[in-house]
This record gives sequence, structure tokens and C-alpha cells, in this order.
Amino acid sequence: MKVVAFSGSARKGGNTAQLLGVVLDELAAAGIETELVELAGQRVAGCIACYKCFERKNRRCAVDDDLVNEAIAKMEAASGILLGSPTYFADVSANMKALIERCGMVARANGDMLRRKVGAGVVAVRRAGASHVFSSLNYFFLIAQMVVIGSSYWNIGIGREPGEVMGDEEGVRTMRDLGRNMAWAIGRLHGG
Repeated sequence: MKVVAFSGSARKGGNTAQLLGVVLDELAAAGIETELVELAGQRVAGCIACYKCFERKNRRCAVDDDLVNEAIAKMEAASGILLGSPTYFADVSANMKALIERCGMVARANGDMLRRKVGAGVVAVRRAGASHVFSSLNYFFLIAQMVVIGSSYWNIGIGREPGEVMGDEEGVRTMRDLGRNMAWAIGRLHGG
């Protein structure tokens, strides 16, 4: 069993990656293999609506000059998927939106290939807009027919400068609870 996490932050090792790290630590403690993929420094283009994924049905995006096809393969191989994003103008980052668009289209074009996997969104926020980001991440899981995991509060951590989210006690506790809930669900759904 494995969970792959994608951090959509433009800052490598920033608040989003740190929140995801708390969740991944809980999953690892439960014996689940984990991987963090950071989109920082990467150029990820949005869907070009070519619909070649529907024609070819090869579990790949026709645009093959970035990390999206690698991300799709990682998602397909995993039992669980975490998507994390900072809050940029009350929405997900551009790289996260592009990842969602293209992975989502390929998944739908290939018989809803992410169906019944476990998923959860994680949001880093300075002040406001996090609820919309949380919804945007969850829409990906829901349209993919995934099982969305909740926590003791919304999966949000508050902080602006890198590391500030770790001072948000409730946010960190929420991430720990999310990791434990995700491990439990993966064990029940995927035989662990």
C-alpha cells in the first residue's frame, strides 16, 4: 500500500509540503509507503482539450513534456492520493490546477482509473480563501469516484512564511488525524 502526495506550492519545502509531511508521517507510522512530489520549480501546463486521451486510452496525456504522465502513473499505482495547495487568490495554485485538469481527464478517459482510491486535500493559507481551495481539491476526488477522507477539522493549516503552519496547533492536529483516518480507510479498502 502506498500514498503519493503532490504539493502544488511554488515554494519547495514550504507550508504546503510541511503539512503534507505531517500526514505522510502518520501514514508511514501505520506501515504505509509514502512519497512526496513537489511541483515547485516545475512547469505544468493546463489541459489543451485535445481529447487524445479519450482516443488512445493509454493512461497518458498527449502532452508529454512535463511531469504529468509520471504523476498519473504514480496516482494509478497508489492506494491513496493527497493533493496539497497553498491558497493563491482564494484558489489552488496554477500548477495544482493544471495537474488536476490533466490527471482528471486522463483518469476519466480510461474508465475512471482512480475509482475507489482514497483521497484527501490539504490547504495552506495565510488568512482567507482556504475553503474554496479545499473544495477545488475535493472536486477532483469526487469526480474521480474516489473515497474522500475527513479529519477532526477542515484540512487547513494557517501560516504565511515557510514553517509558520507548524505553529498552528489545531492545523497540525488536523493533519495527524487525517493521516490516521487515511491509514485506517486504506487498510479497510485495500486489504492492510
